[in-house]
Amino acid sequence: MEGGGGGGGGGGGDAASAMAPIAKWKSDFSRMFQYYLDRSTPHPMERWLGTLAAAAIYVLRVYYIEGFYIVTYGLGIYILNLLIGFLSPKIDPEFEALDGASLPTKGSDEFRPFVRRLPEFKFWYAITKAFCVAFLMTFFSIFDVPVFWPILLCYWIVLFVLTMKRQIMHMIKYKYVPFSFGKQRYTGKKPAAGSSGLPRD
Repeated sequence: MEGGGGGGGGGGGDAASAMAPIAKWKSDFSRMFQYYLDRSTPHPMERWLGTLAAAAIYVLRVYYIEGFYIVTYGLGIYILNLLIGFLSPKIDPEFEALDGASLPTKGSDEFRPFVRRLPEFKFWYAITKAFCVAFLMTFFSIFDVPVFWPILLCYWIVLFVLTMKRQIMHMIKYKYVPFSFGKQRYTGKKPAAGSSGLPRD
């Protein structure tokens, strides 16, 4: 009986020792991936060029095999949802009470920087990951659902136009621009002659 118990314990130990290298490899890979992800943060141009390359590879793959249009449609809806989050303020002035984080709605209001609901880095990372996942899905025929793709394309275009129209009207109504170029800079009033040592408003 004791020998049988020892054999069972040894089997459990062998399984644990066999899983240890896999766990170590997973931990090392996760650490290395996070390291390079952090290093890419201050390089938006290079990051987006890489994403454009991934998107081009996916488009060529779909065009070459002439299929997986339903995957592409789902990818388009997901990217549109991310884009709305990227263009929207973190605190929506339409639903939130006016507080310190609200956007200025009058010229006399204090200028506050635009804070996105979805930051640029997370927006880039989500889109890049979506293209990679969609590319991997094209290798499994189960996702190649027969569909008349022009209908999906027309429906997506209509959805895109209506969604962006609503977003643009929201920008006009609450007077905000989700981009830094071409925006007016508010520097406050110039200090009086006798108060040059005080910080600006």
